[in-house]
Amino acid sequence: MAAAIDYYFATQSPWAFLGHERFVRIAREAGAKVSVRPVDFGRIFPASGGLPLGKRAPQRQAYRLVELRRFSDHLGVTMNVQPRFFPVNGDDASRLILAVAQADGDEAALRLAGAVSSALWQQERDIASAETLAQLLSENGLAAERLAQSREAAAQQRYDEYTAAALEAGVFGAPSYVVDGEIFWGQDRLDFLQRKLSEPKGD
Repeated sequence: MAAAIDYYFATQSPWAFLGHERFVRIAREAGAKVSVRPVDFGRIFPASGGLPLGKRAPQRQAYRLVELRRFSDHLGVTMNVQPRFFPVNGDDASRLILAVAQADGDEAALRLAGAVSSALWQQERDIASAETLAQLLSENGLAAERLAQSREAAAQQRYDEYTAAALEAGVFGAPSYVVDGEIFWGQDRLDFLQRKLSEPKGD
């Protein structure tokens, strides 16, 4: 039986960006089914003891930049650790990914999630802009009407449901990969996720 992974992330997370392509590759190699779940960490942080970036101590903010550069170099993933459009509200991008997941499936949603991350962290584009989101749909061969669908109540409902599910699962940071109730937090835990996926499965 193929493993199922709940992929909880924030569209504006640099750590989700750094791990995204590797995660997709690991999941595909394992034949795992991925449920793409962008969620609202503005609601998760207060419930889990976390702080948004702007409220963290200066030394923590400074060290975050050091670590981002380290992982960028280590992984060979080019990124601007202080992009032009950051901080940025990722809600619209999240709802768009959910609209794509609903209409086109999780593979398409994974592709768009990667494109959104790259737009922010590599291409200096504003992922809160409707124009940028429309361009990303076009660039990834997805229907333009997904943007309008992302503004409908159904997309917000899924966003709320997945955020609630993340809290119930014990998720507190992005990205988090959940398999059989076990959380793997952070792109630097992908090796452990890969080992989990390689464990023998019962019929």
